Amino acid sequence: MSQQNDTKNAYWQANLRLIGISLVIWASVSFGFGIILRPLLSGISVGGTDLGFWFAQQGSILVFLALIFFYAWRMNKVDREHGVDEE
Repeated sequence: MSQQNDTKNAYWQANLRLIGISLVIWASVSFGFGIILRPLLSGISVGGTDLGFWFAQQGSILVFLALIFFYAWRMNKVDREHGVDEE
């Protein structure tokens, strides 16, 4: 029973760690690059607009989509490691 609880706790900790890392990346890209660092990025041109505006409008969305696929891929690996995969 104790070993089963340890396995569940390890699985949950791995899940929470992955969620935390993903949220930090998403917040730093969307809030950091799109809002806070926008004046510093205004001199760099991407697609006819400055890089800060691009991050605020499109970059954060693309990073968010990449994080969704990364989370799904990584959670499948964590599921296999802890024996709770779907197969």
